[in-house]
Amino acid sequence: MEDDLKNLRNRMKKTRFNELKFTEQHRMTVLKQIQQEEAEADILHLVMQLLVQEKTGYELTEQLRVRGVKKFEGNEGFLYTLLHQLEQKRYLDAAWNKEEMKLYQLNRKGRKLLEKAEKEKDRKNVILGLLAEVKGR
Repeated sequence: MEDDLKNLRNRMKKTRFNELKFTEQHRMTVLKQIQQEEAEADILHLVMQLLVQEKTGYELTEQLRVRGVKKFEGNEGFLYTLLHQLEQKRYLDAAWNKEEMKLYQLNRKGRKLLEKAEKEKDRKNVILGLLAEVKGR
């Protein structure tokens, strides 16, 4: 394995990779992007945990706020977009109740993914994969 890595490094020196230069600004931009995606993954994981039980978007927003997630304050549309995307990818079900409020809850597929994420040693990879799927990457 070590020899493979050395060979790879030597081959990269002979290609265009050799010419790439990363400035401190590039490094910081990449780091910020990684941190943002990890924060979004943490929020998505929390949303999925909260949706094990049926909730309205308002109830979900309030429970996120109580847990210190302020991302949706003043921008609740972002949460509803996320819920709609999860519904479109068939990770949760949504239905209207008698009071004409939409209720959201993880379905079987969503629960399986949540269980997988919580069993995995590195659950962030599972959630980051879902985040990429939901964002259409």
